[in-house]
Amino acid sequence: MNSTLNKEQLSFYNENGFVVIEDFLNAEELEVWRTAVTNAVRERNGLKMPGKQIMAGEEDGINKDAAYFNNVFDQLLNLWQTSDEVRQLMQDKRIGKMAAELADVDGIRIWHDQALIKRPWANPTSWHLDTPFWSFSDRRALSIWVALDDATLENGCLFFIPGSHHTTTFENFGIGKNMGGIFDVYPQFSKSRSYAAPMKAGSCSFHNGLTIHGAHANMTPGFRRAMTCAYMPDGNSYNGIPNILPDDYLKGLSVGDPLNNEAQNPLIYRR
Repeated sequence: MNSTLNKEQLSFYNENGFVVIEDFLNAEELEVWRTAVTNAVRERNGLKMPGKQIMAGEEDGINKDAAYFNNVFDQLLNLWQTSDEVRQLMQDKRIGKMAAELADVDGIRIWHDQALIKRPWANPTSWHLDTPFWSFSDRRALSIWVALDDATLENGCLFFIPGSHHTTTFENFGIGKNMGGIFDVYPQFSKSRSYAAPMKAGSCSFHNGLTIHGAHANMTPGFRRAMTCAYMPDGNSYNGIPNILPDDYLKGLSVGDPLNNEAQNPLIYRR
């Protein structure tokens, strides 16, 4: 695993809100990840996430136009909680260390993982932010995005708006069908040059949860699979947004309570 970050990569991330790591996984590691994710998705049998009775493709209170959004990608969350294979990958301290270094924090917890699978001819993923959906508010939160297939300009690679994380906010405007909708909220970025991030399988990117990002439609008859994980800096507290937290857990949670439950958000690295 290519898990050592240099000063140039750290500086690029701080300035732009994302960084691409080429050849993050070697060929053998890539096959391990592919097999683990494939098995975990199959074993989940359509359940979107543990602790909530929502099936993939059902209305989840976030995306209202199911017919459109169900053809953006298949999304299954917290596979680490139901698959031993994925748990080993997601709790790798080497990745936790990378996330902590990029976020410049002492401790990193898993917020949630998710498999994101664009099917053939899938719709684009409109420009959006991540952190406003989550149950905590921290400008340092970030995600890793690992390409399990080549992510190309044709099949739905990521795009970023460089530097947007410096001024975006925690207000949640959702993810709409209109790619340019976010610029109604952040007009200062409407003239920005986007950064395309095609990646060969086994490469990855990290991006800040407040960086504006999106993805092309899949204009091919093949799949574009990615495995991702969102990270919460240690020490955060509940902001009142349920997000992926299990219903039983939420019953005993109040705004301001620490999010330090090891079964839900394990600490995977501390420096």
